[in-house]
Amino acid sequence: MPRHHNLEFYLRAYLDGTGQRRARAADITTKIGNHTFRAASVTAYLKNGGTLEKAAQMANHASTRTTQLYYGRAEEVTLDEVERILV
Repeated sequence: MPRHHNLEFYLRAYLDGTGQRRARAADITTKIGNHTFRAASVTAYLKNGGTLEKAAQMANHASTRTTQLYYGRAEEVTLDEVERILV
């Protein structure tokens, strides 16, 4: 998969600056791993106008249904949705 032109620079700076057991050192108790970063990447790509088909291709998913599982947008509630509440 192609990588963003800044990715290597940011990852290297992050790894050089944080050492090992970064999540634990930052008091992050949620289990994180490679799928966490994959989900964040898919979500960011789709929120910025990317297509589900290309996201699936970049994530090396055989089906867009799998990619949809990684898409964090379903957890968001927008102002438009709240405005549907009529009192």
